Amino acid sequence: MALRIDPNNMPAARTDTPRVDANDFKQFAALRRGAEANDPETLRAAAKQFESLFTKMMLESMRSASMGDPLFGSDQGDMYQDMADDQLAVQLSQGKGLGLADMLIRQLSNGVSGAGSAAIKPPDGSDEVATPEQREKFISGLMPHAEAAARELGIDPQNLIAQAALETGWGRSQPGHSHNLFGIKSGGSWTGSSVQANTEEFVGGESHRVDAGFRAYGNSAESVQDYVRLIRDNPRYEGALNTGSDVQAFATALQRGGYATDPDYARKLVTVANEVRQRIAANSFKSGSPEPINAQGPLRMSNG
Repeated sequence: MALRIDPNNMPAARTDTPRVDANDFKQFAALRRGAEANDPETLRAAAKQFESLFTKMMLESMRSASMGDPLFGSDQGDMYQDMADDQLAVQLSQGKGLGLADMLIRQLSNGVSGAGSAAIKPPDGSDEVATPEQREKFISGLMPHAEAAARELGIDPQNLIAQAALETGWGRSQPGHSHNLFGIKSGGSWTGSSVQANTEEFVGGESHRVDAGFRAYGNSAESVQDYVRLIRDNPRYEGALNTGSDVQAFATALQRGGYATDPDYARKLVTVANEVRQRIAANSFKSGSPEPINAQGPLRMSNG
């Protein structure tokens, strides 16, 4: 007997999440625009779109292997059956779907250039937190560079220090010997040095340990300069510019721009920024007078 699906008995589709339709070419155009803008959500959307297409192909293959209905088969019936298959493919791909999309995301996320690791293991392999002395040394050492960068970006230097502290565990967990203070990944268009490091990525809200390539710099000043170019010149982070001392606005703009895959990134950044402010208020951190950030020249990045 041929496989038949009555479209009138199809379960109601959920309306609280966007539908991924294998036949909606407007969605393909939106995915292309997202890819051009390096939108981190595009990877998940593309994976779901592929799963929907794969499911439809699977249904078509199953149906072509059947003998059909010799008594009631017709071109009109086949047309309606194809429409029902389209809807079934869409619904089977909703929520967790068949698991194919998540598998694709895990496979592809290793090759996606991005920023925001925030979970690289310390160089000594331990999970010990940085001591108060290490945190205060990190703040004082980075303050001159952060102040120069802040003038370029319109962002409170304390918020920049907080992000570097979050990304590196207060300087203890930079990838390799890269001087990479902001967890910026290398990506395909990066022409400078790079290092490999094990880091934490979130896919569908779940944490995974992966190996990723990170940009390597000659010193901390180069790292800060590259960070300035990333935030200033990438339209994804436009909302983070000129946020001043509003760390909540700064952190939210970074998360919305896809700086990190951690869904709790903004809250963590705000928490670290509050500690930075407390330590600065309790100690006298004298800033030097560094040269202005030289963030001109060719942009050597894809999406950060």
